[in-house]
Amino acid sequence: MPPGADVVEAAVTLVVPAAPAVERLYFWALQVSFSGGGGAHLGLQWGADPGHRLRHVNWGGYGPDGAELGGTLSVLPSSFGNPNTRDYDWQEGRPHRLRVVRDAAGWAGWVDDSLVRHLPGPGTGLHGPMVWSEVFADCDHPPVRVCWADPEVVTRSGDRMAVRSAVTSYQSHADGGCDNTSSSVEGDVFVQTTATPRLVPPGTRLTLGAS
Repeated sequence: MPPGADVVEAAVTLVVPAAPAVERLYFWALQVSFSGGGGAHLGLQWGADPGHRLRHVNWGGYGPDGAELGGTLSVLPSSFGNPNTRDYDWQEGRPHRLRVVRDAAGWAGWVDDSLVRHLPGPGTGLHGPMVWSEVFADCDHPPVRVCWADPEVVTRSGDRMAVRSAVTSYQSHADGGCDNTSSSVEGDVFVQTTATPRLVPPGTRLTLGAS
């Protein structure tokens, strides 16, 4: 994203080729920071309510003081009454578009054509968009891969800018992460995979179309 760009929208397409084999929490999200401080994450989840419902969408965040943001009441139900985590029947192999955009009611989180809800994030712009996988499965559980395609941001003037590169980052083993996760590029998609040899070290710039 060009420095100083006045961004009011960020979006990316997420594909989960195959659902995880275990009923543990997996969260794949687009994260944004608000110009007034704090930030939020929008994404698909697996295993948030094990034994009851496995598929959800989550749109939640934090203010500049670290306190969890409130938000409007979602029209989507929640199997366990969580205001951030709502029931959503995402499908393996299907592209799901995640979009965060500023409108008159606040910061709207959309998945496909469904409005999850609005958050009262401070400021009127976005910066630092990123995508990540948060996985609470064991490091030796079967591998899971997700694909991120067509990332873009939109400026206040309506200009759409494709995002073509990203820098890798991994949670360290000391902080509870696994050493066998890796990120890569396959054609025009970024790929994140668990339970696989790490072939791409942290701090590597990945560019779409360069694989």
